[in-house]
Amino acid sequence: MKAAVLVQPKQPLAIEELSIAKPGPHEVLIRTAACGLCHSDLHFIEGSYPHALPAVPGHEAAGVVEAVGSEVRTVKPGDHVVSCLSAFCGHCEFCVTGRMALCLGAETRRAQGDAPRITRPDGSMVNQMLNLSAFAEQMLIHEHACVRIDPEMPLDRAAVIGCAVTTGAGAVFNACKLVPGETVAVIGCGGVGLAAINAAKIAGAGRIIACDPIPAKRELAKALGATDAVDALAEDAAQQVIEISRGGVDHAIEAVGRPASAELACKVLRRGGTATILGMMPLDCKVGLGALDLLSGKKLQGAIMGNNRFPVDLPRLVDFYMRGLLDLDTIIAERIPLAAVNEGFEKMKQADSARSVIVFDQ
Repeated sequence: MKAAVLVQPKQPLAIEELSIAKPGPHEVLIRTAACGLCHSDLHFIEGSYPHALPAVPGHEAAGVVEAVGSEVRTVKPGDHVVSCLSAFCGHCEFCVTGRMALCLGAETRRAQGDAPRITRPDGSMVNQMLNLSAFAEQMLIHEHACVRIDPEMPLDRAAVIGCAVTTGAGAVFNACKLVPGETVAVIGCGGVGLAAINAAKIAGAGRIIACDPIPAKRELAKALGATDAVDALAEDAAQQVIEISRGGVDHAIEAVGRPASAELACKVLRRGGTATILGMMPLDCKVGLGALDLLSGKKLQGAIMGNNRFPVDLPRLVDFYMRGLLDLDTIIAERIPLAAVNEGFEKMKQADSARSVIVFDQ
C-alpha cells in the first residue's frame, strides 16, 4: 500500500510503499476512502509533540472494511466505518464509568514483541500513530477504534466526523452540556471550532460568537450558525464578546491550542461560566483562572476529543448530516490526493481555509 511517512520532524512526509499485516483476533483491516488533515498531525510533523519514528500520521478517516479478525463482533467486511483515535478497552475504570475518551487503550495496540502492523519492504517497523495511521491506502486497527455507519453517508464527509466534528460537537453536547438559550464563544474557527459552532446551533444556543483573526473564517462561522463574529486579535476582543453577550458567555470553547486563545476564553466568561480547552497547547503551557474568577464560580476544563463516546456519538452525527442539521460540506475546503499531503499542510499553516481531505480514489 502507499502511505505518507514521517521520517524526521520538520521534514516533508515521504510517500512510500509499505506492507500491512493480516488482522489479529480483534483487528479490522480497512480500505481507506478519505482522511482529513488535522492540526494535531501537524504538531507531530513539526516535532512539537514527540513520537517514535518513522511513523504514518493521519487519524481522521473513513473507509470500507476488507477483513476482520476471528474475534471481531462489531463490524464485518463491506461495512462502511469511521475510525477514531479514542480506541477503548471497554473494561477499565474510565470505560466502565462512561469516560471512554480517557481510556489509555493499551489492549487496543499490539503488544511489545508482537509482529508490527506496518512494515517497510525490508521488514523494518513503521510506527502506527494514534493507533490508526490513516495517511495510507489501508488501516489495520482494533475493532474498538472504528464504528459502522450508514452506507448512504458520503465517506469524504464522514472522515471529518472522526476527529474535528467529534471534538467540536462533543465539546458542546458532552463537555459543556449546553442548555438551549445559553451563550457560547468559540475561539478559533478551523475544523474543530466550526464544528462546535454548528453543534451550538443544533443545541439551541442563544448567541454564538465566533472569534478568529481571519475574516474568511469568520464568514464561514456565520454560514455554520454563528450569530456574531469578532477579530480574536483585536485589542478589545474580550470586551466585544462581553458586550455582545451582555456580561459574558456561559461557555467559551478554545479550539486553537494557543495560550492567548485560552486566556481569551477565560476572560469572556460570565459569573458561573465554563471555559473548555480543546486545542493541543504547547507542552510547557499552563492555563488558569484568577482568585476572583474562582470566587465568581467560573470553571476551566479540558475535553479530550470532546469527551466522546464514539460508538454512540458518531452514528448520531452521521444522522445529523443526513437530516440536514450538520453542515460538513462547508467545513471541507478541498479534496486532494495522497501525493498532495505536504501541500495540504502548507495551506493549513497559512490558516486561511477550513479542512483539507485526502480522497484515495483521486
